[in-house]
Amino acid sequence: MKTEEKGPLAGVRIVELTAMITGPLAGTMLADLGADVIKVENPPDGDAFRSFRGGNYSPYFCTYNRNKRSVTLNLKSQAGQEAFLKLVQTADVLLDNFRSGVMERLGLGIEILRQKNPRLITCSITGFGDDGPYADRPAYDAVGQAISGISGLMLGADAQITGPSVVDNLTGMYASHAILGALFERERTGSARTIQVNMLESAIAFISDPFANYTMAGVAPEPLMRVRASQSYALRCADDKLLAIHMSSPTKFWVGTQKAFERPDLGTDARFADRVGRMENYEQLNVELNKAAKLRTRDYWIERLVENDVPHAAILTLQEVMDDPQVRHLETFVDVSHPSHGTQTMIRRPVRYDGSRADQPLNAAPDLGEHSAEVLATLGYSDEQIALLSSGK
Repeated sequence: MKTEEKGPLAGVRIVELTAMITGPLAGTMLADLGADVIKVENPPDGDAFRSFRGGNYSPYFCTYNRNKRSVTLNLKSQAGQEAFLKLVQTADVLLDNFRSGVMERLGLGIEILRQKNPRLITCSITGFGDDGPYADRPAYDAVGQAISGISGLMLGADAQITGPSVVDNLTGMYASHAILGALFERERTGSARTIQVNMLESAIAFISDPFANYTMAGVAPEPLMRVRASQSYALRCADDKLLAIHMSSPTKFWVGTQKAFERPDLGTDARFADRVGRMENYEQLNVELNKAAKLRTRDYWIERLVENDVPHAAILTLQEVMDDPQVRHLETFVDVSHPSHGTQTMIRRPVRYDGSRADQPLNAAPDLGEHSAEVLATLGYSDEQIALLSSGK
């Protein structure tokens, strides 16, 4: 069951027609703010992420679908479409991440939706936009990384796509950002927006600084450009643990690094005399700092870096992140129970209002169709009708 409504979006209803990551993340971010997010899934399998490792409740699905309710409807059937349109009449926002044209082919284009609900805000997430030479292509995270320039800025000698779903996640964030703006505008003007968000432009917008350097200064970025400029280093210590430092531009951090690593000679080395020199000789300085780091354990160097006020952090495994004292202090992780699947660990919304997250809903991701009866009954359907709709007939 959904807990009592709370949060800045309490009372806002989002109907979600999404799967995998981009759309589900956008819906989750809005649900974390208190919106009632109803995820409409196609029976009998629902969101493809449900069965990623067997069953229908994978960790991937859970992380992108907390705080939601699940209803099963077959949108290719007349009865399913009728029920969906009744649900849309109760909604503030409709969110989908189908390929361009799918909603129209289902007979659920914007004209029909607005006839049912003139105040409905719609947000469609696609790979490349609604038209253009790539509009009909399928798109996933690696595709977005590659075509936007992100991969070109990150690929090293091993030429591997970066592990986390960067483009999927940031596209979902841009979509939720756009929906919040449209909700605010509708409260002031009464007008409902039709929003389009695509992975390609989201990914390009996310790396605006390399494009600015290229277009304004004629500098063609390469994978080490950012770390050279920021003076960031990953160092391996005597206990084989990794440590990151980020000196940026203030001279005091360079001076502090010399003191912390007990290498005053680096300060008199002509190659590293100023920030430009340290950028131009990044590889050589990296060698020297790694030589120093190899002499002591990571804990020793962390203590020294703290003493000298140098920006740094241990490079942690996931378990180490969860055990980190600052993370524990912030209460970033929380355990939540589901009646059928036991306990799952959630990552809390990384935003506080008035110094608190007490207004954040904390509900485990739903089972497939878990709330069909609860939601459809409010639309006037009988138990028999609900059973037929939930089966996909």
